[in-house]
Amino acid sequence: MKTSYGHLGYCTNIHAGETWADHFAALQQAVPDLKQRLSPQAPFGLGLRLSNIASEELEQPENLVAFQHWLAANDCYVFTMNGFPFGGFHNTSVKDQVHAPDWTTEARVEYTKRLFRLLSVLLPVDELGNAIPGGVSTSPLSYRHWFEWEQPAARDYVLSQTTQNVLDVVADLIRLHRQTDRLMHLDLEPEPDGVIETSDEFINWFTDYLIPMGLELLTEQFGLTDEEAETAICDHVRLCYDVCHFAVGYEYPADVLDKLRNYGLRVGKIQISAALKAQFPTDTEGREAVRQAFAQFNEPTYLHQVVARTKSGELLRFRDLPDALAAFNDDHVEWRSHFHVPIFVESYGALQSTQDDIKDVLNLQTGRQFTNQLEVETYTWDVLPAELKADIVDSIEREMKWVSTTGLQPVHQAV
Repeated sequence: MKTSYGHLGYCTNIHAGETWADHFAALQQAVPDLKQRLSPQAPFGLGLRLSNIASEELEQPENLVAFQHWLAANDCYVFTMNGFPFGGFHNTSVKDQVHAPDWTTEARVEYTKRLFRLLSVLLPVDELGNAIPGGVSTSPLSYRHWFEWEQPAARDYVLSQTTQNVLDVVADLIRLHRQTDRLMHLDLEPEPDGVIETSDEFINWFTDYLIPMGLELLTEQFGLTDEEAETAICDHVRLCYDVCHFAVGYEYPADVLDKLRNYGLRVGKIQISAALKAQFPTDTEGREAVRQAFAQFNEPTYLHQVVARTKSGELLRFRDLPDALAAFNDDHVEWRSHFHVPIFVESYGALQSTQDDIKDVLNLQTGRQFTNQLEVETYTWDVLPAELKADIVDSIEREMKWVSTTGLQPVHQAV
């Protein structure tokens, strides 16, 4: 739905269904009810997640037309897509395979291009008849532990190869913009243990690889000047600010946004999400109680990376929660874990959520409006501890209403 500070929706990766038929069935079951509860007088926005298989099926004309008719009949619209998970995302062990195939592969390129073709058709127009911009979020290029990341030659190969493939998509986006007047952007999502993990790594990649390689490609392919080519790159490649991911890395929202602004880089989308955190008390019994509280969230489907802060302020990174649980020692003073917990819950017994980071990001958004796309992304309902599970529709409603109470009030008008 449209708010005073951007389009707000929820990511449909909360719903299972890897084929288009299954995912569409889940949308048909949940969305009309949610729309009536949350936005009865105005269009209701969705962040659509499609697996590779579902994207191929939705591109079939009969399926796409049927979906467009359904969106219109239910007064809903798609303004962003989640193109990070390529394959199965529910009821299977995902772990590091969420990155596969990565940006070194042609499969990732073709999948992403297909999502943009679909989005170019699905994006609505505003009250003035202009197409609203739209984005597709994607993986942070690859998973760094698949490579000899400490070797400069290996790291340069991965960054060069993935950047070349990202620029292939950028070229497509320039063509689509010229053909359809749809301005669309690829939003890279830094994540713990991704090739791009932090805001500094995003900026370094952008300035050291994407810009220089892009200038060479785009000036030759489209006859652009260097300045025009750089503008096009910044238009079509942006940051996906996943609040959970940056909170796990102990990055402060205002610092991230200031650094991006200093380099002329933009945020394409805010993914409103929360991680787990806790500071460890000094007594042995209390420390073990916190450790055991984290252990309750150890489940086999997704990676739950942990970043530990030590007494000296050093940050220690663990690939998954079991690794952190095994390595726990007296030097650890705080843990933050990559587990997309419900955003409307502030504490979980001995643990807390990083909900304050969400409030900080939304407060900054109301002050600067650094993007027009906000997407609630909590996909872990099926793997939460039993006492935290609830009806999906009720849960999504609570998440969206919690965001609205922070000041992002709906605007009752056409998209």
